[in-house]
Amino acid sequence: MTAAGRPRGGLSIGAVLAQLRPDFPDVTISKIRFLESEGLVRPARTASGYRQFTSADVDRLRYILSAQRDRYLPLKVIKEQLDAADQGASKAMRAVDLSPAAGHRVTREDLLARAGIEPGVLADLEQHGLIRPGAGGFYDHEAVQIASTVRAMAEHGLDARHLRPFRLAADREVGLVEQVVAHRQRDREDVVRELATLSVTLHALLVKVGLREVVGRPVSPR
Repeated sequence: MTAAGRPRGGLSIGAVLAQLRPDFPDVTISKIRFLESEGLVRPARTASGYRQFTSADVDRLRYILSAQRDRYLPLKVIKEQLDAADQGASKAMRAVDLSPAAGHRVTREDLLARAGIEPGVLADLEQHGLIRPGAGGFYDHEAVQIASTVRAMAEHGLDARHLRPFRLAADREVGLVEQVVAHRQRDREDVVRELATLSVTLHALLVKVGLREVVGRPVSPR
C-alpha cells in the first residue's frame, strides 16, 4: 500500500482512463463507472474500496467502447455478447493449459499406437502442418489428441489435406496474439492465457453458428 492507502497492484481508474483516452477521446471516469454499474466490467476492489483494473479489464473496455462507436451496438447487446463469451471462457479455461506437459513426451511408435493411426496418416499430418514433432523427434500430448481427433474426422471423409485450413487459422490466431503481447513487459503470460481462452471461445461460437446454418439448409439433390 502507498501512504494514501492505494494498492500497488492493478490499475487505478485514472490510469485506465489515460490508456483509453488516445483511442476514445470522449471517455470519462463517469463513463467507466457507469459501465461498471451496468455489469459490463467488474474490476476487483481492495479492502479500502479502491478499484483495481487488470489489463484484461482494459481490453474489455476497449471492446465495449469500440462496439458502441464503430458498430452502434446498444449496451444490452454488448453485455449479452460478453456474458456469452464469459460463460464459454469459464469452460474453455480448464482446457487451455499453456505450461509444458512434463512427462507427456511420446515416441512416434507410442503416438501411432495411442491414436490408432497408420504411419502414412501421421506423415500426411506432418506434411500439412497439423502435427509438428519436437526436439529429439518426440511428440507432446496434444499431438496424440490431434491425431485421435483427425482419425475420428476421417470416418466422415476428412483427411489431413482437408484439415489444413484449421492449421492456417490457428497460426493466424497465434500471430494476432503475438502482436498484442509483443511489447508487454508485465502480465505477459496472463494476457496470453486470457487471449487463448477467448480465442477458443470465439472460434467455437463462430463454428457453431456456421454449422447451424449448414443444418438449416435444404439438402441438394444429387
